[in-house]
Amino acid sequence: MQNSTNMRILELLRFLYERTDENHPATVSDIIAHLNGKGIQAVRQTVYADIGDMLLSDITPRMMDKYYRDLLSVKTVSVNNRKPTSEYLTPHTVREIHKLLRSAFNQAVRWELISRNPVLNATLPKEEHKERDIWTAETLSKAMEVCDDPILSLALNLAFSCSLRIGEMLGLTWDCIDIAPQSIENGSAYIFVNKELQRVTRGALDDLSDKGVIKKFPPCIASTHTALVLKEPKTKTSIRRVYLPKTVAYMLVERKKEIDELMDLFGDEYIDNNLVFCSSNGRPMESQVINRAFNKLIKENGLPHVVFHSLRHSSITYKLKLNGGDMKSVQGDSGHAQVKMVADVYSHIIDEDRCINAQRLEKAFYSSKTPDPVEDTEPETADTAVTESDESDAVKILELLKNPETAALLKQLAKAL
Repeated sequence: MQNSTNMRILELLRFLYERTDENHPATVSDIIAHLNGKGIQAVRQTVYADIGDMLLSDITPRMMDKYYRDLLSVKTVSVNNRKPTSEYLTPHTVREIHKLLRSAFNQAVRWELISRNPVLNATLPKEEHKERDIWTAETLSKAMEVCDDPILSLALNLAFSCSLRIGEMLGLTWDCIDIAPQSIENGSAYIFVNKELQRVTRGALDDLSDKGVIKKFPPCIASTHTALVLKEPKTKTSIRRVYLPKTVAYMLVERKKEIDELMDLFGDEYIDNNLVFCSSNGRPMESQVINRAFNKLIKENGLPHVVFHSLRHSSITYKLKLNGGDMKSVQGDSGHAQVKMVADVYSHIIDEDRCINAQRLEKAFYSSKTPDPVEDTEPETADTAVTESDESDAVKILELLKNPETAALLKQLAKAL
């Protein structure tokens, strides 16, 4: 490694990217892969181009403050023929870049390349969190009922039941699925999430040196800009086992039968990539295919407009309600890096249940102590109640005395007393 006097930021980032450190979940490689994967090319567009050539010894906190402010005026670029959602880099993207640099500079401090982290006290732009619209359980149930596209139906059910990201779902392969009859019967059928399907720019692949890429798919048409790949998930905690409801497991069984039939039909022309979601000839199915079908389902059936990713949020919300707010178990299904991430986004769900708890406590405990509202009729007094009780007892005694044997028995008992 070079001396800090001569080391540039770009060299530090590339060195750290090649270094894996299991003790640091938010590694530089994770963040770079995440940023490039979001299709904003934030690393190449800003960090590499703007400050990549700067020496570590020249970086100051004031300089980084200005750098973060200037990023907000950087125009976004389209990637994979997709129009950017905003004209300029958003505060969220700037914060992601800050996480990358903070992680890198922290390691530089540990290696004594620099004496202090220049971004620790940097002023970051405020980020407004917009609450994502999601379907209620009733709406989701209706969508599944009216959906007549078997591929979309499987996608809806998998995304909801397993809290999957769309790339994770499209990257599922049959060797990572247990749908054996015995497993389904005893409720232990599962999927193992360990990769995701993603279209990335070739520039990003070059920057990453193909690190984390499991498989590159040959292009359908000649393309020099992007490549479709199966890659490792964005974080290590995204690798997980998720158990399947029986209904969804049986849907996968049917899907496997369909693919086997297609393989027999096409023979050697079938391209077997072992994917669950694939076209009729075996090629990978990209996210826009699912998104188009999903939007068509919404439009034709008058359903509230949401994005496909919102099914993951619906899933986490529903599971939290079902299990009484057990965030740890939900984190195991969702693959969030930390429980805190679940708590930060979904704490309002727990708050709603806490309101219900208060209402139940009121009904079960306090309401029983609250006197009933006074009615117009005159309340029954204690004397009246006693009198009625006495009269009832007297009637019962007279009935007993009508029986000669009972009367004789009562006389003997009276004499004994």
